[in-house]
Amino acid sequence: MLDDERQLILDQEHLRLLRIGYYISAGTTAFFSLFGLLYVFMGIFIALVEPSGGRANQPPPAAVGLIFAAVGGFVTLAGATLATLKFFTARALGNRRASVLCFITAGISCIAIPYGTLLGICTFLVLSRPSVQTLFVASSKP
Repeated sequence: MLDDERQLILDQEHLRLLRIGYYISAGTTAFFSLFGLLYVFMGIFIALVEPSGGRANQPPPAAVGLIFAAVGGFVTLAGATLATLKFFTARALGNRRASVLCFITAGISCIAIPYGTLLGICTFLVLSRPSVQTLFVASSKP
């Protein structure tokens, strides 16, 4: 009985630490995704600049600016989506629900070397334990 209580405390602590890790990761991902907005604004500026009279000092064509804006928009949107996914995963870990979402987010997080990989691997290790799976199944019952 003592080992079961000890394991429960250990599992709850590991889930709490994973939750904190996903909140921190979501915040940093959201922050760094905002750098894509620099490319959006730079691309819009390049696209809207009017060509000057001199041939040597002509700005790049507007298509280049639109490409910059599109790439920046994609980076911002992808980063914001990933940050939202990590935020929902942190909430799911706290509520002991949606283990599939946690596994999917852990797999995606493994791409971000080194900290995302560490967070993803720790998530796989913790959520694969039978005692943790029992916590998720027990909390999903009405």
